[in-house]
Order: sequence, then C-alpha cells, then structure tokens
Amino acid sequence: RKYGLRYDDLLDEGQDLDVGEAIKRLSAEERDMRQQRLKRAMDLSLKHVYLSKEEQAMQTPFDFYLTPVVEEVKRERAERAALGTTQPYNRQIP
Repeated sequence: RKYGLRYDDLLDEGQDLDVGEAIKRLSAEERDMRQQRLKRAMDLSLKHVYLSKEEQAMQTPFDFYLTPVVEEVKRERAERAALGTTQPYNRQIP
C-alpha cells in the first residue's frame, strides 16, 4: 500500500510461465496500468519515500486482476495434460 502496488503486481512472469501467459491475455490498458504501478513503486523505493497518506488511502492492494486469469491458464494446462495434447506455449525455463 505504501508504494501503490497491488498483490498481483508482485507475481513474476519469469518465475512462473503461467503468469506470463496470463499477462499476455490482459487488456492493453490493464498491462499499461500494471507497468505504471511497478515503475512508480521502483521510483518511490529508490527515493526512499512513500505515497502520501491520501494516495495510500485510495489504493486497492487486494483488487485481484491477474489471479483469476492465472487460475484459468492453470486449469487449461491441466485439461490439456489430462487429454494428452501439446501445450500451446513453451513451458521450458531457459
């Protein structure tokens, strides 16, 4: 809340490829807002300051926008595995 991030902003597409696939499925507006929140949080952290109390009160850290999409991607992957079909995206970590 002090940096204006949401819980889902902390999910890393480098650690979980399902998160990366879910981020690709977000609308362009939602992806842009996520990037702006991350940039603002990094900027505030580097400056060793927090958002003002008024801005902190307006934040919604538990407004999940990515988790439902990640769960959908995981269900689709599990269904494909049960049916024995190939994955639509590469799940290998380089």
